[in-house]
Order: sequence, then structure tokens, then C-alpha cells
Amino acid sequence: MARVLLGVSGGIAAYKAVELVRLATKAGHAVRVVQTPASLRFVGRATFEGVTGAPVLIDEFEPDPARGAFPGESAPDHDPISHLELVRRSHAYAIAPASANTLAKLAGGHADNLLTGAALASTAPLVLAPAMNNRMWEHQATRANLETLRRRGATVVEPGTGLLASRGEWGTGRLAEPADILVAIEGVIEGAGEFRPRALDGMRVLVTAGGTREPIDSVRFVGNRSSGRMGTALAAEALRRGAEVTLIAANVALPRPEGARWVEVETAAELEQASRAELSAADVVLMAAAVSDFRPAKPAAGKLKKDGRESMEIELEPSEDVLAALSRERRAGQILVGFAAEHGDGGLEHARGKLERKGLDAVVLNDISRADIGFDSEENEVTILTRAGERQVERSPKSAVAAAILDEVEALRGANVELRP
Repeated sequence: MARVLLGVSGGIAAYKAVELVRLATKAGHAVRVVQTPASLRFVGRATFEGVTGAPVLIDEFEPDPARGAFPGESAPDHDPISHLELVRRSHAYAIAPASANTLAKLAGGHADNLLTGAALASTAPLVLAPAMNNRMWEHQATRANLETLRRRGATVVEPGTGLLASRGEWGTGRLAEPADILVAIEGVIEGAGEFRPRALDGMRVLVTAGGTREPIDSVRFVGNRSSGRMGTALAAEALRRGAEVTLIAANVALPRPEGARWVEVETAAELEQASRAELSAADVVLMAAAVSDFRPAKPAAGKLKKDGRESMEIELEPSEDVLAALSRERRAGQILVGFAAEHGDGGLEHARGKLERKGLDAVVLNDISRADIGFDSEENEVTILTRAGERQVERSPKSAVAAAILDEVEALRGANVELRP
């Protein structure tokens, strides 16, 4: 078990630090949190105390009821200076979110609050996850501060690109996904020789992501709205748990999870070919890609012209049933998880039928009739079905949904159940 000290600075992204703590504790790490006073405007200390099971410190002069001990440890018999004892015991110090102001203080060696004072006193590896407005992120001062901190050995988890806190604003500056931050934290701990075995160490996980496209002609296609966010989140979570990951990506325009082997495909036939080629080496197969059920029977070699026509008929034929093909060819002991995108009522019945009909170990059901989750959203709400029962995962970031799915995979591996051939 590693001891992780987390610093939370002020910013709307502070709410994501709660998910980071949850993932870290679930992975077996002991976590203590220090907050800046500004961060309390976004997340209260009671929230972090509830998730960590340990006191949260704000001020360097306030007493620590745990006397610098992490969860699971015995407190020292004396009353040490709290922040010095915390950093002395920690295997890594992560600051997430790290605001532009906090980065500037760290680069300048300031120690005007508990978070920055702890950083100056710490000899543990430092992980920084910046979050701020895109103009602040791109400012020369911020870039210079980051370069200074990198030269000193800090690991920087780059922010993502997308919608920002201010309504209508888009750019780079949003906090990286909590699962990716945890990967970076565990990476520096592992490099320092202070890391316990992870749940999927030595396992090989095959993930498919995105949506297939079936050509109508040289420029048009039949496809679907899948972005690949769920599949890439699964790959990142499997990597975090120690697995060797291959990600087969069907038309995915998202950052690649660092450490995953990436295979690009476009059509259902290409996805089937690539998946079958990787199947024998995999211990776990997570089929999150949305595969087109039909394809044009006679795609045109060039671009179809309108030529004054008011209508056009396109004959469709069934495409490959990739999941069924893998189910037929799987070896004993492999775990095969399918996904079911259903619209409205009757989804559970269809998903149960898919579980039995295709010989799967689990099916992840999501309701695509809802516009606020699912396709191209960063959140989802799913039901995980196995032969043992059902588990509802309430609306959560897809990183958290991925963690719940892999929890079920671990349960399937650990339970004394007969995995389908």
C-alpha cells in the first residue's frame, strides 16, 4: 500500500479530486488531503474526510488529530509538526487541481500556505495536474513555470481539451481525467520502488472502442455516433490496474491512453479481423465498440452523383457479428464482456437475451434514448448484467463507469464460477 498526499488548490476542477481520491483508495492506497482556503469554495473538507477516512488539513498551524499518520497507520506518540510529518511519510505528493497561481508559487519556491509549504518540505516525487482557463494555460508565465518545475523533476499530467468552466468556452485547460492522474501517481511510486502489486498485473486486456463505418461510396458511409470515450476509459483503467492493453479503435479521434497498443480499423470486417487476431493472447475482452449492424451491399468505387435524381435507394446487407464470432472462438477461462445500446423500454430484456444468446460473461447496458448521457458524452449510466445478477451504476464520469466494469471483471475472475468456454 502506498501513501499518497494530495494537495487540492482552488478551482472548479476541485470536484474531480474527489473522484481521484476514491480511485486511489479503491486501488489500496492510503490518502491524506491538504487543501488551500480557496479550494473550500468548491469542495468542503468534510467531503474529502468522508472519502479518505482521515482528517483534512487547511492551515499549517492547525493540529492534526492523526498526528501525520495515514489511514491504516498508528499515530506517533508525540505531536509532530503536522505538514512535516505528512510529507515525511508520503510516497508521492500530487497536486490536483494545480491552479496557475499555485504553479507560480511552486516555481518560485513560495510557502505561504499549507499546500505550498508541504511541497517545499517534501522529498517525495511530485505530480502536478494543472487546471485553468485556456488563456491562462497558454500564457508565457505559466509555460515558464511548468518548465521550471519539470526541470526540478515534477511529473506534469497535461490538461485536456474541451468545454471549460465558463459557459461557451472551449480550449485546453480542463483537469485530466482522475484515472489518468492516478496512473501518473502510481508511475512515480513504482519508479521509486514503493508500490504493491496491482489487481490486473500480468493480465492482457483487449478493448474495442468507437464506431465502425461502412462505405456507401468513396466519401459517404453508414455509421453511428459512438465517440470511443467509453472504450478509451476502459483501456486507461485497465492500464492503471496493471494490465497489458491492446485497444482496437474504430474511427476514434481521442487522445490515446499512454501505454496501450493502438490498432486502427474502420469497418466491421476490419474490426472482426483485428479482434480475432488478438483474441488468443487476451485474458479479458471488452467489446465497447459500436458495430454497424448493416452495410451497403454494393458500395460505389467513386463518388455517387446526384445527377438530378430526387431519391436514391441503397440496398443494405448484414455486417459481421463480431461479438458472436469471438464468443465461438474464445478459449476456456477468457472473460468476454459485451455492450448493449438500447433505446427506452425493454432494454433489460434485450440485454439479458444478448448475454445468453452470445454466450457472454457480462453485458453492459446503456439507454441511448437519453440525450444527457451515452454517445459523445463524458458521463454515462449503465446496468452491468452477469449470470449472478445485475448492478446499477448511477450517472458518473465514464472513468468511474470503467472502474465499475473492471470491478465486475475482477469479481468474475475471483469468483468460483464457470467462465464460458
